[in-house]
Amino acid sequence: MKHPVDVHVGKRIRHRRWMVGMTQQQLAERVGIKFQQIQKYETGMNRVSASRLWDIAHALEVPVSFFFEGLGEEAEAGTAEISKPAAGGQQGDLLADKEALELVRSYYAIPENQRRRLFDLARVLSDVA
Repeated sequence: MKHPVDVHVGKRIRHRRWMVGMTQQQLAERVGIKFQQIQKYETGMNRVSASRLWDIAHALEVPVSFFFEGLGEEAEAGTAEISKPAAGGQQGDLLADKEALELVRSYYAIPENQRRRLFDLARVLSDVA
């Protein structure tokens, strides 16, 4: 049986890997394991040891704490789903949506001054909706 924390950490690994445009094979090579193991981590089938999570965090250029962001108290107890309602009352994991991930990746490819203006525009449009 998959533990909710293992599933959450796996999702965060997959999301970060996808955000930086890295394949499972590339991440596996950087960490020194086979890509099948990355697949198992990303699905929560296998738990990631502390030392392996350290290596993955280094390869993906994030702190280890990144993989635990978004965990609620219920998830730590293993009694509830990790996902909480998103803004606007939508249920589920926003980063599981490929379109949302592509939008975020494209957003960060924009130069910072233009990105800030786009962010302000999006905020105004969402307030109007």
